[in-house]
Parts: sequence; structure tokens; C-alpha cells
Amino acid sequence: MAVPKRKTSKARRDKRRSPNMKMTAPGLSICPQCHQPKLPHRVCPNCNYYDGKSVLKDEAPSAQAEA
Repeated sequence: MAVPKRKTSKARRDKRRSPNMKMTAPGLSICPQCHQPKLPHRVCPNCNYYDGKSVLKDEAPSAQAEA
């Protein structure tokens, strides 16, 4: 069984872990319909539009009809 001969220093350990800490937040674009931030090339979660067309049925009116 392989056992390390010396203790791994904090600097060496942290150098190995550092690439995971360099992740960046995804870029956001502005929806042309409702002007809210959204991920590019995806349906807007606020207005359900993509490429100027309504893609998903709006669920808000059905919720009001039930009440």
C-alpha cells in the first residue's frame, strides 16, 4: 500500500484545489420582451418568450381561474 513519505504542504494542496475556485458566474443577456436578465439561448423564465415567440403556455391565468 502506497503511503506518502512527507506531509503535503498547504501551498501544494491549495495549488491543486485552486482551479475549482476560479469558476465564474454565467453570462446573462437581457430579454427583449420583458427586459429581465436571462441565460442566453434559453426561454425567458419571466415571460416565456424565445426568439420573439411565446413558447410555453402562461400558467398565471389558470391559477387565477381556480381561485
